[in-house]
Order: sequence, then structure tokens, then C-alpha cells
Amino acid sequence: MTSRPTQRPRVPHFSSGPCAKRPGWTPAVLADAALGRSHRSPVGKAKLGRAIDLTRSVLQVPAEYRIGIVPASDTGAVEMAMWTMLGPKTVEVAAWEAFGKEWVTDALKQLKIDPRIHQTPYGVLPDLSAVDTRHNDVVFTWNGTAAGVKVPDGDWIAADREGLTICDATSAAFAQALPWDKLDVVTFSWQKVMGGEAAHGMLILSPRAVARLESHTPSWPLPKVFRLTKDGKLIEGIFKGDTINTPSMLAVEDYLDTLAWAEGIGGLSALHARADANAKAIYDWVARTPWIAPLAVDPATYSNTGVCLVLADPDVLARGDAAVSAFAAGLVARLEREGVAIDIGAYRDAPAGLRIWCGATVETADLEALTPWLDWAFAEEKAALAQAA
Repeated sequence: MTSRPTQRPRVPHFSSGPCAKRPGWTPAVLADAALGRSHRSPVGKAKLGRAIDLTRSVLQVPAEYRIGIVPASDTGAVEMAMWTMLGPKTVEVAAWEAFGKEWVTDALKQLKIDPRIHQTPYGVLPDLSAVDTRHNDVVFTWNGTAAGVKVPDGDWIAADREGLTICDATSAAFAQALPWDKLDVVTFSWQKVMGGEAAHGMLILSPRAVARLESHTPSWPLPKVFRLTKDGKLIEGIFKGDTINTPSMLAVEDYLDTLAWAEGIGGLSALHARADANAKAIYDWVARTPWIAPLAVDPATYSNTGVCLVLADPDVLARGDAAVSAFAAGLVARLEREGVAIDIGAYRDAPAGLRIWCGATVETADLEALTPWLDWAFAEEKAALAQAA
């Protein structure tokens, strides 16, 4: 029997969204929030503008790209881009897990644009060389939050493309290198890699995306919260802090705090290094642990944020899918009862297993302290399974 560990993670929060708060965070960082004030007041607008400016600085977004704060989290930002920009060209959608499939549904069933679909099972990246980025519009996720699979690079995207690339980067931003020259629309939400609070999305537009907005009138109705142009021109205020609907100034203050923390530790390169070190701690443990395996099949596509793992123990697998799901659920529940790992179950539509967030706001030491507990919990669940038999 595996011994019960004595060292616990200092912070047991490994949820894939909302993610762990940055190290050292306390509610006191919200003391300067513009509460009880209009977001259109000078102080409110200044804070929203500061959030945009710090986003540009930390993410190293080119000066000619617009950055806007939009409603409905990353989903709202992606759908805003799809509803306003798609139509003039053939659309291709790449999907390999739950969130990419949502964009397939939007294109196919809501917008009814009959897209070319590149869809693969969880853990497998589609053949991106088969996507015609030269002529067509493309919608894809950079990092599959529910599958632990990322796009390794942007080499598959044509530099001289005629269409737009719409990239859902919500679990990649701040952790993985984004080639801005290959991306026309980039979206993310505060509650992912930076550990912010929910319901706020970010919409980043290249000049090519702006040109599409100003030259194309969609054939379908646009809800008010999706409208980015007026009289054929971009509503520039959206990208200067005049948000479409009312944001939470408490959440804005929280995002500002985390961006300031990111700048203080060394900016984007430091955030990338932290996520890489965190993911390495988990993948190194997986490499020496026979009962667990990555959901991603190709190491070149391993995510460094939402690390998704599946059970590999032959005795458990031999009992069938229902038993595997029950075993994984028991493992997750045991760890949560112990207070050493919170919210690490696989996404509800993904294969049964674990999903451990390794983004920059997590400490490597906490992940290193977690792995012995994973081994202990597995041994306990395996013993309970044998006893029940």
C-alpha cells in the first residue's frame, strides 16, 4: 500500500476555469475597485483603458491590433467574431474537443454556412495541413481546454492568406506563444490562465479583421451585444474602454492586479516559463507512473496549461467504461475530501480521468506536492475496488 503523504499543496486549486488566483492574492488587492461608480465615469473608463493597455503590454500585442473587453466571456468573444465576420468566404473549423465542437455547431446549425469541418477525437490534433488557410476563413482553438492538446505553432497558417483566422486562445493566452502575424482574431477570458473572474471576454482584432468588419454586412440578424460597427465603421470606443454592456468593476480590478503581478515577475516570458515548469512536473510524474497516461497522443501537442490525463491501469480498464468513470470519480472525490486537489476531474464530455491546471498562477511546488497524493489516492481506490470484488 502506498504511504499516505505528509506534505500537502499549499494551494490545492487546480481547476481549469476559473483558475487559481495568482500567488499571494488576497481580497485586499480589490480595495481600489471603482465600486458604486459608472463604468463610463472617468475613473471607471480609466480602469478599463488600463486593462486594455496592460493586456497589450503583457501579451505583446502589436500596436496596430485593437483590444476590446466584451461580454459573455471567451464564448461571447468567439461568437461575436463569427457572427460579424463570417460569410464572404468558405469557412473551415478545426475541432478536437468540446469547445471546438461548439464553434462547429455555431457555423453549421446557427449560421448555416456549411463549413468544411476538420474534427478528430479527444487527444488527437486534426491534420492542419489539410486546412486551406490561403483562401478560406478558419475558426480553431489554439489549446484544447478539455483535451490537453495544443497547436504546436502557426507554421500551417499561410502568411499571404486571403481569409481570416479566428483563434479561440482562452487557455493558451499568457502561457503559449501566439504568432500575431498569423492571427486575425484572438479571444480569451480573464478566468483562464490569469485566474481572473468570469463573464468577461477579450476580443483582439488585426487590421485585416477590422477591414472585414467594415466591408461586410452579415446576412443574419446581429444581437446588440455583437455589434462592432456603426454606419459601416468600427466602433472605436469599444477598444478604448467603452464596453458594450456593463462590466464588473470588481472583476476589472482583479484583472488589473494579476496583470500587474505578471509584469512584476518578468512579463510574458516569465509566465510561459512558469507554465512550462508546472506542466513538466506533471508530465515527469506521468512518465514514471504506469497507471496514468496523457490524453494527448503526440508529445508535440501536449498542453502546458490544462493537462488532461486518462487511466492506464489494465485491471481498471478491463472492467469497462462505466467502471473506469466510477473509478476516476472516486479518485477525484477522495482527493477533494483530503483538501489536496480541488476540481481536477475531466471535463464532462471528455474521456474519464483527470484535468490538472498548470497555468502560470499555479506554483510548481504545489504540483510536486500533489503527485504523491495522486499515487496514494489511486492505491486507495484500487484497494477498495479489490475489496468490493
